[in-house]
Amino acid sequence: MGAPSQKDASSEHEHAHELWKITLGELDEKMGVKILEESVERVVATMPVEGNRQSFGLLHGGASLAVGEAVGSWAAVIHASTMGKTAVGVDVSATHHRSGREGQVTITATPIHLGGTLTTHEVVITNEAGQRLCTLRITNLLMRRHK
Repeated sequence: MGAPSQKDASSEHEHAHELWKITLGELDEKMGVKILEESVERVVATMPVEGNRQSFGLLHGGASLAVGEAVGSWAAVIHASTMGKTAVGVDVSATHHRSGREGQVTITATPIHLGGTLTTHEVVITNEAGQRLCTLRITNLLMRRHK
C-alpha cells in the first residue's frame, strides 16, 4: 500500500475522522489493479489476467494472494480510519477454486467482523463470467497511526 491520503467523509458516513482513500502501491500498479469502489462496507477492484500468469498460462496463485491481501487490507484501513487508526495484516489464507487464463478478474472485499482492535474480511476473486476463482480471508490488527 502506498502512503495514506485523505478524502472527506461521505454524507452516508458521518464519522469524527476522515475516511482513508486508497492509494496504489508499486506492486498494485505493476499488476494493473484498478479501484472501482471503496467504502467501509465494500472495496472492489479489477486486475487483468494478462501480465499476472504463471509459466503454465494460468493466473498466478501468488498474484491472487497479493491482490486479495491488498484489497482486504485497504478495506480494513478504511474502517480503521473511522477511528483515527490504521491497520496491519496479521493473517491471510486463500482457497483456489478454479483457474483463470484470460480477461480480467474482479476482487471484492466485504467485512466479516469490524471491531475496534481486529477486522476480518472475506475477499472473493471472480472471472468475467462471475465464477469464483479464489476466496481469501484476511485479519488485520487496528493500531494507532504513527506520525
